[in-house]
Amino acid sequence: MRLSSCLLLHHTGRLCPLLANHVAAALQSLGPSSKVLKGVSGSERPEQHQYLINNSYMFFYYVQVEERPERDFLDKGSRTASTLSAATLASLGGPSSRRGSCDTSFSVETEASIRDIKDSLAESEEKYRRAMVSNAQLHNEKSYLMYQVDTLKEELADMEERLWEKHREHGDKTKELDRERHAHGILQFKFKNVEQTLRQSEELLNEVAQLRLARDGSAREITDLQETLEWKEKKIAVRRLKSQLDQRQKNGSEIPVAEGDDDLLENGLDPHILDLQRDANRQISDLKFKLVKSEQEVTAQEQNIIRLEGQVSRYKTASESAEKVEDELKVEKRKLQRELRAALDRVEEVEVSNSHLSKRLEKIKANRNAMLAQH
Repeated sequence: MRLSSCLLLHHTGRLCPLLANHVAAALQSLGPSSKVLKGVSGSERPEQHQYLINNSYMFFYYVQVEERPERDFLDKGSRTASTLSAATLASLGGPSSRRGSCDTSFSVETEASIRDIKDSLAESEEKYRRAMVSNAQLHNEKSYLMYQVDTLKEELADMEERLWEKHREHGDKTKELDRERHAHGILQFKFKNVEQTLRQSEELLNEVAQLRLARDGSAREITDLQETLEWKEKKIAVRRLKSQLDQRQKNGSEIPVAEGDDDLLENGLDPHILDLQRDANRQISDLKFKLVKSEQEVTAQEQNIIRLEGQVSRYKTASESAEKVEDELKVEKRKLQRELRAALDRVEEVEVSNSHLSKRLEKIKANRNAMLAQH
């Protein structure tokens, strides 16, 4: 009886403490002199032995149900153990005078039932072990997924920080590009002004060339006028001399002719020649003044042209450098836009992966809660 008690208490105690307590109480009621396995040599209480075996069969019947959860098994075992009423315990604890003989079949059935109980307990332990292993695997997978979620969150935070940095750099580059465009517009405006000034300088140079031509023409006219004046003076003098000779020949006297010649020279030739000389001198003075003024204007325009050419060269250099900087800024802007698009794509991928992992984690949590509810 102690061997059977140990076996029953060992296996039932691992399943449910409440059932183990009921079985222990039932076995103790038989007394220390009870021997369940004494049927080979003869038992003194076969009816009590048979009743215990029947109740044991009823108790461990639910252990052999493999498709049911462990929780249902424990509930049904508890209900089966509750059938050990006080009357049953009293009947098991009766006087030892009612012992009967127990044949070998009872012992064989008891051993078979114990083996079945052991097998059922082994299967239950195997199921429990598998459930614990599965639970541990799910817990490990949950931990791994949580680690992945944390890692992805950190990556997402880093990507957001880099994205914010790229946005800031893009804003700075855009502002710098706007400033360069403004400076380029100013340089273009100055360049247009310089071009206009250069055109004006060219026009002034053309005017200076025309003035030089006019000066040369005036000088030629002055020379022609002087030659004409000299020729007219000579011609008038010749005419006067001829007239004097004619008058001398007619009159036959030299003195009146001489006096008349002096009067003619004073009254006829000198005033006309003086007027012509005064006009010629006045024209020559005007032309000389215009010539000096033109030369001064030409000198000033040449200096202005030299200064404007220097400004044009500087403005051209500045414009070329501004265009170069603008091209570099455009290249940098395109590069930043590509990096921004790549960062946005990466952030979107991380968000999608994070959502998938969150859904998977929620599914694992739901499965785990369902398994815990079943156990």
